[in-house]
Formats: sequence, structure tokens, C-alpha cells
Amino acid sequence: MPVQNGSEYVWMNGEFVAWDDATVHVSTHALHYGTSVFEGTRCYETPQGPAIFRLEDHTRRLFNSAKIARMPITDYDEEGINQATIDTIARNNMRSSYLRPIAWKDTNALGLATEGETHIAIMTWEWGAYLGEEGLSKGIDAAVSSWRRPAHGTYTPLGKIGGQYVNNIYASLEAKRNGYIEAIALDVNGLVSEGAGENLFCIMGDTIYTPPLSASVLGGITRATVIQLIDDLGFKLQESNLTREILYICDELFMTGTAAEVTPVRSIDRVAIGSGSRGPITKAIQDEFFAIVKGEKEDRHNWLTHVSVSEAAGD
Repeated sequence: MPVQNGSEYVWMNGEFVAWDDATVHVSTHALHYGTSVFEGTRCYETPQGPAIFRLEDHTRRLFNSAKIARMPITDYDEEGINQATIDTIARNNMRSSYLRPIAWKDTNALGLATEGETHIAIMTWEWGAYLGEEGLSKGIDAAVSSWRRPAHGTYTPLGKIGGQYVNNIYASLEAKRNGYIEAIALDVNGLVSEGAGENLFCIMGDTIYTPPLSASVLGGITRATVIQLIDDLGFKLQESNLTREILYICDELFMTGTAAEVTPVRSIDRVAIGSGSRGPITKAIQDEFFAIVKGEKEDRHNWLTHVSVSEAAGD
């Protein structure tokens, strides 16, 4: 059976199907109009076995995105999707992986109305550091994109809705074509919003700043995690609107996201941030994050959902 990055099976509408058989018809509404919602979740290998990071929070956001998109998931509740996620890891015998729950609209009528059925699937595959292993320790080079985040009232930034991500793709492609690893977007008012797929944290002196949700940012689950860790470690945090030039003169800058985890930024538009390498506050937060998700420190906030070794081995 073909294996995609370590994965053999996809959970699809309540059944496991082979990776190559997990397909949709060309008439699928989501394919034409972007009517899908999705999540990105990570499972980490720990000394106690595989552990899914903040599973319940990710599943809740999936359902919230579906509600925002007017495509409620009615055949399954959150508990059922949580269990299906655990089962998908176990069925694929994966110790460390990235998970992609996705729900999409299907209809026999290719119009803008979305009265059709909502389908749901869960994929998992092996995926290392999204912005590069070296980037985790040395930082990445980013650029401010020419593409702005849409204004509130033109899209719904709190929903992870498939069609909305064309904007993110434009920004990311532009950055990569110009030799950068990632893009940073401004909102329609010219204030700092977020990365193409990450939230941002900026350090000036002894205070850590992050743009508020009103700056057209996704309410990231890793963002919320880092906000909690900042408090745990005794640092000061302020949610505040940030102007573009603050990016150039701050002492440290880092990105957060399920895929990006906690990744330092060493330069913006070829302007070095601070010393041009990972700063000490970023490293402290990064070390605390990885120690918890990898089971090296106590899971004091109950963020991990463990998959038993017997389940993961397919016993």
C-alpha cells in the first residue's frame, strides 16, 4: 500500500481509507469556492509515547470555523473528532506527526449557495520544522509583504477557512521568490498583522508585544500557549498595535504556529533584528515550549493528549 510521508490511512467520514483512495469529486463545492475549514495539529514523541498538543482546543476551533463559514458539522461532535484524531495516529503507527483535520462542503449544484453536505477527514503525516531546523536555532530571514491582510468585514480572520488562505499564499510566494523564508503581512491600516502562517511576538527591552486579534490575525493556539508561557516565566506581555518600523528596531522577534512552533526571526527586509541571531528571551520561551510538548517537563497546563503505546503500535 502506498505510504505518504509515513501515513497509510486517512480517516474519512467515519471510516479509514487508503491514502490514495481519500479523494473527492471534481464537482465538490469546496474545490470551486474554497468552502472548507481546517486545522493544523501536532503530535510529539515523548518518553510516555505519542502525545497530541492541545487536541481539544484545535477541534473546538475547527467547529467554530465551520460555524463562522455557515457549514456546521452535524454528523460528529467534538468528542468524536478528538477520538478519531487519536485513532488516526494509532492506525498509522506514528510517533511524531502533523495532523490535518478538514471539513468541506459538497453539493450537486455549483452555485454560491452552500446547502450541501459537510464532509470531514483527518490526515496525518511526518513533517519536521516548517521553517527549517536551522531556523529554530539561528532564526529566519523574513520580508514585509506587499500583500495586505483583508479588513474585518471583508473576511473572517478568526476562522481557518480554506478560501481565505489565498491571501496567505500570495504573501508566502512573494517572499520565497525574493529569497526570504517567510512573509510578514500588514493590515489595511499599515499596522503589523502576522506572518503568512504564523503569529508574531516582538521584544523591546523587558516587554514582549504581540498584535491584538483586531489586527486581522488568527487567534493562534500556539500564540495562546506562548502567552501563557510568558506569564509562567515572569516576562511582561502587552497586546498592542505595532508599526512596521518597530520590526526593524526591536531587540528580538519570533513567530509562533502549529507548523512553525516557536521560530526566531533574525532579519526583516535584510535588516538585522537585534544581534541578528536568536535572542535570550526567545530561547527561554522556545526551550520551555519544547520541554513541555516533548514530555521533558511536567505538562502543568494539561496540554497533551497521550496515545497509548499499544494503540500506536496497532495492538
